[in-house]
Amino acid sequence: MNQLDALKQFTTVVADTGDFHQIAQYQPTDATTNPSLILKAVQMPLHQALLDDTLRQHPKAALDETMDRLLVRFGCEILSLLPGRVSTEVDARWSFDTNATIARARRITQLYQAQGVDTQQRVLIKIAATWEGIQAAQVLEREGIHTNLTLLFAFAQAVACAQAGVKLISPFVGRIYDWHKKAAGAAWDESARAGVNDPGVQSVRQIYNYYKQHGITTEVMGASFRNIGQITALAGCDLLTIAPDLLAQLQSQTATLTAALSVAQAKAVVLEEVVLNEAQFRFALNEDAMASDKLAEGIRAFCADARKLDALMQSQA
Repeated sequence: MNQLDALKQFTTVVADTGDFHQIAQYQPTDATTNPSLILKAVQMPLHQALLDDTLRQHPKAALDETMDRLLVRFGCEILSLLPGRVSTEVDARWSFDTNATIARARRITQLYQAQGVDTQQRVLIKIAATWEGIQAAQVLEREGIHTNLTLLFAFAQAVACAQAGVKLISPFVGRIYDWHKKAAGAAWDESARAGVNDPGVQSVRQIYNYYKQHGITTEVMGASFRNIGQITALAGCDLLTIAPDLLAQLQSQTATLTAALSVAQAKAVVLEEVVLNEAQFRFALNEDAMASDKLAEGIRAFCADARKLDALMQSQA
């Protein structure tokens, strides 16, 4: 048995791509997308028709509506290839606007429903895990619109998401690793900080253990991996969203893979319950230089790609 098949025995494998041809190749349960992945996908000849069709069918739609329609179009194509859910992201330019995030999430949901998709079972709305985004998610969850809180780097973000009752969080392993490696510079010891000692892996393990210890039902989906060692060190996590190149590596490996995380082990770890109000959340996030840096950087990058996608749609309208 290869490691990808072994991983699927105790973790839900999610494809991190907008290229639905790759999704079919690895047979994941779920898939995640974002504007950066969609921007990359629509520039491939295989997917150009989706953009062309969307522009042709809705020539008078505002640019923001066209973007949401394009995201849903990709999402529907992806859903036809897998049994589970697709995550579709709200424009990151609204990351600090609760009401605008709610409005875009509702529209994306309605667009999926118009295509006959059971959104409660098959769609997650991705939102940046800012305070404003988390508050938007709380409102949406009460309406039956399930959310995936992304760009999550700090334990405080995970605590606030649990308090809000969000469906799923996506803590970013690789970007945490990137920050610590850059900060350490020449002192970084790759072998000593690999596997369970990887700072990104440690962050996800802490969140997973805390959630299971306190009976929190929010799902934990490790994301943003740099190598398969990070993935195997989190085997047993609720879900892992993995890019196609790393899926291919797992598929080519036959070394024994066992669960590194489990509910039973998590419940044996004593972790004090934490409750955060807005001021405490913002202070905790500010105290975490890595999380503050990577959250801001991630939002800027997604916004930049959203603007590029805007320009691409305008140029072909």
